[in-house]
Amino acid sequence: MAETQTPIVQMKGIEKHFGSVIALAGVSVDVHPGECHCLLGDNGAGKSTFIKTMSGVHKPTRGEILFEGAEMQFDDPRDAITAGIATVYQDLAMIPLMSVSRNFFMGNEPLKRVGPLKLFDHEFANRVTMEEMKKMGINLRGPDQAVGTLSGGERQTVAIARAVHFGAKVLILDEPTSALGVRQTANVLSTIDKVRKTGVAVVFITHNVRHAMAVGDRFTVLNRGKTLGTAKRGEITPEELQDMMAGGQELVALEGSLGGTV
Repeated sequence: MAETQTPIVQMKGIEKHFGSVIALAGVSVDVHPGECHCLLGDNGAGKSTFIKTMSGVHKPTRGEILFEGAEMQFDDPRDAITAGIATVYQDLAMIPLMSVSRNFFMGNEPLKRVGPLKLFDHEFANRVTMEEMKKMGINLRGPDQAVGTLSGGERQTVAIARAVHFGAKVLILDEPTSALGVRQTANVLSTIDKVRKTGVAVVFITHNVRHAMAVGDRFTVLNRGKTLGTAKRGEITPEELQDMMAGGQELVALEGSLGGTV
């Protein structure tokens, strides 16, 4: 990734207030095409508020959002999706008893005319679903397989493949590995790597340093609504990143009180 490349998304001095509560206090983050930018922090750090501001759920109280170099104001998530910013939340927005292909095209149903009627085009949907899942390394039994029979990692991959297929330029992933086992986590991280290599910018929200270091190109740590720092791959070790997340001196003091067992 060239350093002179213009970021696809720039969040400049973002503040978000909920009454007297300051959830974000001047956060600035740049996201580049073809990059996995990891946003780390413990619970309450401001990660959820930040991604909801980037994706149009919240309007910033102050600050600027630039998309492809132009200032943008998203009135709702649909505006962000139309621009090319897609978010995959932990609940995945899927119906377990519905087929993989119906979930894949939910909200973007392909229709074909049959006489006076327009019906769901199963043949087209099934073919595209199988092709897109194969690109991500997932071999389904068939497109009619209920999505609820897939593993957690496979469902994450369906949601990611769906967002990319429908034009995401920026893909925000909200803790995609938090409830997964080792093998499923590896599958999701592999999917993130495949997506990044297509030129899509990935914003990976996580509290797991190991998962971030596996695929991240750039790392930003949030703490209590503020940016503690941003580093590129090779500029920071996993231990330093963990220390930054834990609050530095607070962790050192805790290690002392517990006899160095932290």
